[in-house]
This record gives sequence, structure tokens and C-alpha cells, in this order.
Amino acid sequence: MTMLEARNLDKSYVIPGRQKLQILRGINFSVGEGEMITVIGASGSGKTTLLNLLGTLDSPDSGEILFEGGHLFRDKKYTLSQKELARFRNRKIGFVFQFHHLLSDFTALENVSMPEFIATGKLPPAKKRAEQLLKEFGLGERLDHLPSELSGGEQQRVAIARALMNNPKLVLADEPSGNLDSRNSHLLYELMANLCRERRTSFVIVTHNEEYASLSGRCLHMQDGVLQECGHQTLMQ
Repeated sequence: MTMLEARNLDKSYVIPGRQKLQILRGINFSVGEGEMITVIGASGSGKTTLLNLLGTLDSPDSGEILFEGGHLFRDKKYTLSQKELARFRNRKIGFVFQFHHLLSDFTALENVSMPEFIATGKLPPAKKRAEQLLKEFGLGERLDHLPSELSGGEQQRVAIARALMNNPKLVLADEPSGNLDSRNSHLLYELMANLCRERRTSFVIVTHNEEYASLSGRCLHMQDGVLQECGHQTLMQ
């Protein structure tokens, strides 16, 4: 089953005093249910721009974006209002960033609880589910710790738990291991691969590190705004 599909996406930016800068060129891209995709490419190749479009954080100049068969973007405009898009992101998509963006004054438990609390307004059940997720990720003894009291690897595991709070169909991860050492980076990718297999959550991960592409089900390469298959066999089938 196709979870998300992009058709002929173009994106450019106009920089004052300079010509229009074309970022994405005719992107055609799909994500299947329970699929883990790595998008590799150099800095500035358009990877983050693609994630922002797929996550409805930015809009393309032209093309179409479909989620579970329904149009999100068509005829140069979103089919949902801004309020509806915010609700869609909260309930259908999880986000993980290089800089984890945890709330510094909130504990690990409170950070992970936030998406469900925003969606439902009910804190006790949100905290109960957050506790379950954190224990599942080996952080059961770190529930009441602030982000500053956690290691980099622990902070990113908290960020992934937060992304999974509302059982999203799709998780978009932008350089999630960029601030981690090689050991914690590998553990993080293994965690995401396991979640993909066991929960059937789809992942799209952008990175400049080609080493981790072998842990995904599919590898795509972004260069000069064009997306192509990497053309290698990977470990997840």
C-alpha cells in the first residue's frame, strides 16, 4: 500500500538581488506502508526541502502530494486549511530533527507526552503512553530527567519516542544522527529499522552519510534537485 506520493514537485526560492534558485526539479517519489527510505546527498542538494514539502511544512511551486490516496497539495494550493494541516501533521506524521528540539524545561516524560496532550487535551493518558514508549526505548530510568541531563543518544531516543506518540503513519527524520558519534548513530538507525519492521511505521530519513543507507529498505540519491535510485541491494526486505 502506498502511504505517500509526490508527483512532479518543483520548488524554487527567489533570493533578493539574485536569480531564482531552483531547489527541486520534477520530483516523483512514493513511500509504502512500513517502508524505510534513506535519501542521501550533499549539503544543499535539496534533501531538507523535500522533507519540508512531504511534511506540509512548506509548499511546492507545482506538482501534487497525496497521502493515503487523498490529495494534500494540488493545483498550486493545499486542499486543507492551515488548521486542518496542523491537525494532519499532529496525528499522521512524526518529525525527528538533527537538533532534537526538546523543550529544555520539560522532563523526558513531559516532552514525549506533548503531542498526545495537544491532540486530546488529556495529560494523564498521554503520560502513561509516554512512559511506555520511553521504557520500550530503554529510558525507563530517565523519565524525570531534563534534556540537559541526557546524553546525545538519549535525547534522540526521546525525540523519536515523541515522534511516535500519536501512532503516525509516517516519520520524517532530517539528519537524525548528525550530532551523534558513530556508535550511537548506528544504534539510532537500528532502532528506526526495528520500529519500521515491528510497527509498520514508514520512515523517510535524509542524511549525507552513505554508510547508513545499507540499513534501509530503499536508498535514493539527491543531486542538484533531482532524485534517483541509489541502485544497491539493502538489508531490509
